Amino acid sequence: MTHENAFPADFLWGAATSAYQVEGSPLADGAGPSIWHRFSHTPGLVANNENGDVACDHYHRYEADIALMRELGLNAYRFSVSWSRIFPEGKGRVNEKGLDFYRRLVDALRAANIQPLITLFHWDLPAALDDRGGWLNRNIARWFAEYATVMFRALDDRQPVWATLNEPWVVTDGGYLHGPLAPGHRNWFETPIAAHNLLRAHGAAVAAYRSIGKNRIGIVVNLEPKYPASDNAEDFAAVARADAYMNRQYLDPIFLGAYPPELAELYGEAWPQFPEGDFGDIRQRIDFVGVNYYTRGLTRNDQQKMIERADRVKNPRAAYTETGWEVFPQGLTDILTWVRKRYGELPLYITENGAAFYDPPVADGTLEDPLRVDYLRRHLHAAREAMRRGVDLRGYFVWSLLDNFEWALGYAKRFGIIHVDFETQKRTMKSSARFYKDVIRTRGANL
Repeated sequence: MTHENAFPADFLWGAATSAYQVEGSPLADGAGPSIWHRFSHTPGLVANNENGDVACDHYHRYEADIALMRELGLNAYRFSVSWSRIFPEGKGRVNEKGLDFYRRLVDALRAANIQPLITLFHWDLPAALDDRGGWLNRNIARWFAEYATVMFRALDDRQPVWATLNEPWVVTDGGYLHGPLAPGHRNWFETPIAAHNLLRAHGAAVAAYRSIGKNRIGIVVNLEPKYPASDNAEDFAAVARADAYMNRQYLDPIFLGAYPPELAELYGEAWPQFPEGDFGDIRQRIDFVGVNYYTRGLTRNDQQKMIERADRVKNPRAAYTETGWEVFPQGLTDILTWVRKRYGELPLYITENGAAFYDPPVADGTLEDPLRVDYLRRHLHAAREAMRRGVDLRGYFVWSLLDNFEWALGYAKRFGIIHVDFETQKRTMKSSARFYKDVIRTRGANL
């Protein structure tokens, strides 16, 4: 391909991780427990009763991991901060040793010419705050803003890009409605309250940043374009419900100042009357949206399903990942152009994109993962097509840099472009890492 097909020179080429999934040592140096520490230590909640006590030991091995990032040619790294490392009790006393870890990490990234993109909340709420109601307590917006302000003051001079929340839809759907994720609730009435308080916390953190921050701040959402499984009117109606519940629930209040009207109907008696003033607090100006994209939702009507009364169906002609997600690159183009059309011109990042496939054993220091290579290549094509259609896409972050603790799935599902032997902590680049390195070197002109 010609040089005309290359991505822009200032495009961010990154990889992403999250604190509880890679750091290990969750209680080290005065940190408090998070809900994921508590959840994973409760028998029967995580596959094989595994936990993040060691994970990838990134807490001690971050310098070696940054060396791997440099070898790949990354110019950006997205990671999250463990809130309970900074506030062991969730609020009040600041743990300086916890802050020092992130200072060292960011300084090492800057020394390697790697842009930090810092996510303030990636699901690991301090357990002490969960004991006070967690995301069901309206005070959590203030607690989150206090935590965010400490982080801004500690690190904003190192010029990071900030994201307030990661995937609030997963926090509520998995943690409050269906229960497979921490804190493990199953309560229809709690779910919209938790969702609303997540958005209020986001708004409070952005407002705090506007008074002291000098860089950029946004939010990261997981988006999934919905397509009807048939031409039936019932399936088209199910698509609208599923889209409102998953995609518009978290972006409409930020950009349009209101929830999608379908939500009140979907939740019925569980839908609260939220104070009107909350929407002004939520509707803060943000500098970008981070989009996590993995698959689409092929959707049919199902009146038995809770909330959206829609069900995801399998496409018999498609390939699927180890987590049961259809490989559908076109959906990435579609969702990025949808964001631009619905919410206007604003910078976007693909903050997560990747796949879990079966990885064969490492042999002779190499590991071939051709399905992941193909997945990444096709999705990078889809990203470039979105840019051709006018999307202001500023960066791409593969999920994940490392094989890691995959939440309730434990260590069985591997998303990394770098293989981790969890017994020895040995890192081995997969062929997907070598492919990504070549993409970065050529700015995608070789795709």
